[in-house]
Amino acid sequence: MSDLDAKINEHFAGFVVRKDLVKTVKGNAIVPTYVLEYLLGQYCATDDEASIQTGIETVKDILRKHYVHRSEAGLIQSTIKEKGRYKVIDQVSVSLNEKTDSYEAVFDNLGIKKVAVDSGTVKAHPKLLVTGVWCIADVQYEFSEDARISPWILETIKPIQIAKVDYEQYRDLRSAFTTDEWIDLLMQSIGFKPEAFGRRSKLLQLLRLIPYVERNYNLIELGPKGTGKSHIYSEFSPHGQLISGGEVSIPKLFVNNSNGRIGLVGYWDVVAFDEFAGREKTANKALVDIMKNYMANKSFSRGINPMGAEASFSFVGNTDHNVPFMLKNSDLFEALPSQFHDSAFIDRLHAYLPGWEIDVIRGEMFTKGYGFIVDYLAEILRHLRSEDFSNRADPFFKVSEKISTRDRDAIYKTLSGLLKVIFPDGSQTEAEVEELLRLAMESRKRVKDQLARIDSTYPEVDFHYMRTDGTKTRVTTVEEEEFPQFYHLRPMLDPKAQDTASASEHEERRPTEVAASVTEDSQPQPHKPDVSPAPAEGHHEFTENRKGLSYDKLFGIHLEGARRIVVTDPYIRFFYQIRNMMEFVEMVIRRTPPEDQVSIHLVTGPDEGNISRQRDLLDSISVACTGTGVSFTWAFDTSGTAHARDIVTDTGWKIVLDRGLDIFQAPIKTDGFSLGDRLQEHRMLKSFYVTYVRLEASQSAQTAM
Repeated sequence: MSDLDAKINEHFAGFVVRKDLVKTVKGNAIVPTYVLEYLLGQYCATDDEASIQTGIETVKDILRKHYVHRSEAGLIQSTIKEKGRYKVIDQVSVSLNEKTDSYEAVFDNLGIKKVAVDSGTVKAHPKLLVTGVWCIADVQYEFSEDARISPWILETIKPIQIAKVDYEQYRDLRSAFTTDEWIDLLMQSIGFKPEAFGRRSKLLQLLRLIPYVERNYNLIELGPKGTGKSHIYSEFSPHGQLISGGEVSIPKLFVNNSNGRIGLVGYWDVVAFDEFAGREKTANKALVDIMKNYMANKSFSRGINPMGAEASFSFVGNTDHNVPFMLKNSDLFEALPSQFHDSAFIDRLHAYLPGWEIDVIRGEMFTKGYGFIVDYLAEILRHLRSEDFSNRADPFFKVSEKISTRDRDAIYKTLSGLLKVIFPDGSQTEAEVEELLRLAMESRKRVKDQLARIDSTYPEVDFHYMRTDGTKTRVTTVEEEEFPQFYHLRPMLDPKAQDTASASEHEERRPTEVAASVTEDSQPQPHKPDVSPAPAEGHHEFTENRKGLSYDKLFGIHLEGARRIVVTDPYIRFFYQIRNMMEFVEMVIRRTPPEDQVSIHLVTGPDEGNISRQRDLLDSISVACTGTGVSFTWAFDTSGTAHARDIVTDTGWKIVLDRGLDIFQAPIKTDGFSLGDRLQEHRMLKSFYVTYVRLEASQSAQTAM
C-alpha cells in the first residue's frame, strides 16, 4: 500500500475501496461500476486483506445468486415462482397503465412486464418513470385465475445508491490532504493511476466531473476514439444518464405533451449525449431549438407553460481529423451534425474539453490503489450543486471587462466547478486559483475562437485577466500555441484571399524554429517563416500537453558550430531520462558534418540504489558514439552542488531549462508501438521554460577547456 493509500484509508475508512476489485468481482455481470462499488462498499471498504478477500467472496456470491443474466431469465422466473419471493439485481423502469389506473414495472434482464407497483414506491423513486434504474428488488409471484391480473408483484425496491452522506465531514477531511494528494485521490476514485498523467491531463479528467457539480452546465468533448469520453457518464454516477445522440426525442428529453410528463432533464443531474458527432447524422430542428432555449435559459416549453430544470448537458463524440487539419480546413466543431454546427447552439456551450489531449485508455493506466466508492463521491458532488464558488477568484483576479456576459458566465461556472471538485473546503491559494482560472478561460476561448471562424458576426475576443496590481495576463489555448499558422485563419474567406490575408495579418504570429516559442505574455514570437532565423537570446514558456517540439527545434540553431557542449542535469537517472540524453546526442550527430568533431560532456547525479545500471546505460551512449565524430563523456557531481539544469557551448551560448532534458511526459510501457516512442514531435510535453543567454567571452573559453 502506498503512503497515499494509507492516508486515504486513515481518514475515509468505510467510504473508499480498492479500485482493482471491481474487475475481480465483475465476472460476466453487465452492470455499471457504481453498482459493483456499491456492493464492494458494503463488504470491502477496508484495508484489511483478510476482510477484503471475505468481502470479495460475499459480493461474488450476491452477484451469482441475484444478478439476472438475460440467458438465465427463465431459471430466475422459475425460482421466484417456486419460492414465492426472490431478491434480484436488475434494471427496472415503471410506467402508468391508464386502462387499469395502476403502475407497472418492467425488469429488463429478467424479462418480465406488468409487475404491479404501488403508488408509494413510485412517489419515493420518481426516476423509475423516466428510464431504467439499477435496483435491488424483492419480486413476488402470486398466480390468479383472472387473466387480467399479472402474477408478478414488486414487494420492495431499493435503488443502488448510498442513503446518506456527511458532507461536512468530507469537507473537513479535505484539509488533511495536499492539493496534489487530493487530485490523485480523485484520479484513483475515477479509476486511473495518477502517475500515468501529467498535471494538466489530471485537470482535464476532473473537468469531466463539472456537469455533476454545476447546474445547467453545458460541456462538449470531441476527440479521437478510445479516450474514455463516455465512461464518466455511463459508469460513474447513478445521477447521470448516457443516451445515444441519435436516440433522443423531445418527449424523452423534455416533456411529453400527451400526458404532460417531464423528461430526462427533470430527473437527472447530467444528461450525456454519446456518439454526438457525425456529419452524416440528422437532428429534429424542433429538438435543436428547444435544446438551445434550455441551454440558454434553463427552461423549455412545448405549447404549455414554461418549465424549468437543472440537468447539465454533456456532448461527447469522435473527431475524423487531427487538430491542424481541422484548423487549416474548417474548425474544431467540424464533426458535429449540420443542425448542431450552428453558432447559436455552439455559443451556449460553457466549455470545450480538448479530447485530443486525452491519451487513449490502456490497461496499465488503471489504478490498483484506493479511491472513493463511486456512489459516495457522486452524492457529494450532487450536494455541491447547490453551492457557488465562482466568487473565490475575486480577491486575486478580475476577468477582462471586454469579455461578454455569456463568456464571463461560462468562465465562472467552469471555475466554480473545478473549485468545488478540488477545493470543497476553500483552501485554494492564489496560484491554484490562477491555474484553474486559466483553464476555465481557455475552455471557453476554444469555443469563442471557433465561433469567429464559423460566423463572421462574432468578433475575436482578447481573453485576459488582471491581477490586483493591474498586471494583465493573456490566455491562449494549447492548439493556438502549437499551430498559430492555422489557428487564426478565417475559413469563410476565398481560399486565395485567405492565403494572402493570413500571410500579412498573421505573419507576426507564426512560430520561430523554437517550435512556436512563447513570450512572457503567452503570444507566439514573430519571424519570417521561410528564412532560417539566427540564434537569439530570449525566454520562452511551453504549456503542458502540447506536441510538435523536439530537441532539434529547441536547441538546434543555438548549438550550430559548437565543438564542445556541456550538459548539466542532475536527473539523468531513470531509463527514459537516459534515453532523452541519447536522443540529444543523436540530434547533435545529425547536425554535425562528418568532417567535424564535437564533444558532449554530461554532469549528472547518481541514482542511489541503482548506480550500476545507470553507469552501464551512460557508458553505452559513449560506445554508441564511436566513429561518429561526436564523443560523449559523463561524470557524477559527487559534491551535490549541481542543481542547475543548463546546456553551455563553447560558442558562447547558455541554455537554461527548469526541467533539464526531461521535458517530455514519461512514457507508459505498452506491448505495441507508439509514434511518441519514435518521434519526439509526437510526445506530449510537460510544462517548462527555456532561457537563451549569450555568455561573456571568458565564460565561453572556460567551457571549451
